[in-house]
Amino acid sequence: MEGEYFKGRGAQIQSGNRFLERRVVTEHIEGLDEELLLSPKTEVRVEHAKSIVNAVKSPDLGLMFSLNPYQGCEHGCIYCYARNSHEYYGYTAGLDFETKLMVKPDAPKLLEKQILNPKWKVAPISVSGNTDCYQPLEREKGVTRELLKVFARYRHPVGMITKNSLILRDLDLLQDLAQDRLVQVYISITTLNEDLRRKMEPRTASAAKRLKTIEALAKAGVPVAVMSAPIIPGLNNQEIPAILKAAADHGALSAGMTVVRLNGKLEEIFSDWLEKNFPDRYQKIMHQIAEVHGGQVNDSEFGRRMKGAGVLAESIQNLFRFARKTYFAERTMPPFDLSKFRRGGNLSLDF
Repeated sequence: MEGEYFKGRGAQIQSGNRFLERRVVTEHIEGLDEELLLSPKTEVRVEHAKSIVNAVKSPDLGLMFSLNPYQGCEHGCIYCYARNSHEYYGYTAGLDFETKLMVKPDAPKLLEKQILNPKWKVAPISVSGNTDCYQPLEREKGVTRELLKVFARYRHPVGMITKNSLILRDLDLLQDLAQDRLVQVYISITTLNEDLRRKMEPRTASAAKRLKTIEALAKAGVPVAVMSAPIIPGLNNQEIPAILKAAADHGALSAGMTVVRLNGKLEEIFSDWLEKNFPDRYQKIMHQIAEVHGGQVNDSEFGRRMKGAGVLAESIQNLFRFARKTYFAERTMPPFDLSKFRRGGNLSLDF
């Protein structure tokens, strides 16, 4: 329906799929008994992957490995770079990304198979590098918890990033891993403004809950840091100092940041959302996003795509560096201890 806003969803449109020749549209609504695009419901499908650990070779990140137990994410974050990957499954990066979800129940077995491979050289594996491993679906499926059991059994290092307080359910496993310096947790906080958070990240935990999650992890001895990401010029960049201070006050040991970039269908999805929610700031924000990426809102240039370049980007980076120096002086995340890895497992653990 023209003018309808889907509450509880980030994307407000079904963007097309670059791999498909046809798409469903409602050009002549008067000829239909009911509209094609009504309030979308979440659907869950099972994916039987052949492998689960992926090598990440980006020069911006260095050689690392990632693991994603879910595809698609009900959190609905409007800026999420992972949206474009949903097109590989025949869906759209828009509403499909947050309503057509896939779970990988074999992920723990596939992880164990990877670890037991004689050719595997122990290195930290990031869970998740694409979609949130503690999105609402995890409460029902529990795949992430089973993955943590595998990491604990073989004393294998793992990194985690989430914006959901559900991670505290697995505090027992995280504490066990932390004792041997085998885990690092990053909690993403994009804004402390609840009105903005509800629009931009509709199905995520509030900032207050995320700060309490940082505090609970820190008190339990689990190394935790904050990710102020993504920074969206003209929308949340002014919050950097407040976010870092709040995270430090709750026990975070470090902080990181990235700037938003609108690659692929993300430009269409984000700009539609921005115009509907902040019409008075639309032009300014889109221009500033382009300014930090060499004149284009989409950016794939290594070295610039994640932190930006130019006068505006430098001012954002300086603000972040000053806040980090102010609130995280003499704090640091403990390095992983790769020497604890046991390919034969630890039979004494019982979870």
